[in-house]
Amino acid sequence: MPVISEAQVFLIHFLVASAVLIALLYYCFGPSCTYLIDFVCYLPPDYLRCPISKFIEHFELTGFFERESIDLLEKVLERSGIGDEACVPITLHELPPNSSFNPAREEIEEVLFTVVKDLLAKHKLSPKSIDILVSNCSIFCPTPAITDMIINKFGLRSNVKSISLSGMGCSAGVLSVSLAKELLKVHKNSLALVLSAEAVTPNGYLGKRKSMLISNTIFRMGGAALLLSNRKHDKQTAKYKLVHLIRTHMGSDDKCYSCVMQHADEDGNIGVSLSKELLQVAANALKINLLELGPRVLPYSEQLLYLRWVICRQMWHAAGQEETYVPNFKKYHIYFAKSIVSIRV
Repeated sequence: MPVISEAQVFLIHFLVASAVLIALLYYCFGPSCTYLIDFVCYLPPDYLRCPISKFIEHFELTGFFERESIDLLEKVLERSGIGDEACVPITLHELPPNSSFNPAREEIEEVLFTVVKDLLAKHKLSPKSIDILVSNCSIFCPTPAITDMIINKFGLRSNVKSISLSGMGCSAGVLSVSLAKELLKVHKNSLALVLSAEAVTPNGYLGKRKSMLISNTIFRMGGAALLLSNRKHDKQTAKYKLVHLIRTHMGSDDKCYSCVMQHADEDGNIGVSLSKELLQVAANALKINLLELGPRVLPYSEQLLYLRWVICRQMWHAAGQEETYVPNFKKYHIYFAKSIVSIRV
């Protein structure tokens, strides 16, 4: 039977103690993760529903639009996929519609106050437990800011880190999450509340330009509240863990910069113009996103297959034997699968 010397026993104890200490230090001071504890989406009351037939009739009765413009709006509505259950604010049910500042503020208060109240009540959280507050709304930018409206309504702490984003379009929701994630890296053991909404009330376009009429049809009433955390004990109850967040900004290209733009037409009517290049710009941005996301989530086997296709394309380009290889994103990395797809209801 082998005999263990005192030096060997000391070495074993030292290694075990070192391993425990390293694990403890990593747990306390290691990189924090961002968890999505829960989210709530705004569900408007039934009396705010606006079926397509009512939508078109409303455009006709306002007297602001010519027949050609109404026919275009009807065609866009039929192809948009928006159903008859979609809702618009109460002021847009009126004739003429009231798109002034006060109804716009009331719309934001109705949407965001409701989702924040429901989210806090669902998890029995005190408003004073919120450490970070981020909101986004592209067009409507009041003073006091939207985050100030929430702080005043629910009585958040005076040292809450609050930021309101505006003018950032449809990407603002993801950008708000990104900003909250960066703030959670700095402020340990914190809760972040992210609010996303768009005010429909002040965004109606009353002119004749086709590219600006489209925005009248594709936006509806809605909003959401997300509760994020970097607290380690929330890992067991969180619905998702945020692993990767990638943003591609195409603003340096003039075509991309002007594909969605708010401006005034020749008659002075303000609206949001959607250019014909929008779909192509979005496709290019998505392609760049996937190229950056692929190496982070795909297994090495798929990455090698893609690399082989790139090499073969360079070799056979002159012969015209070029077949695009699309990686199978269903074979995402097992770590990615465990981190993202572990959903708890």
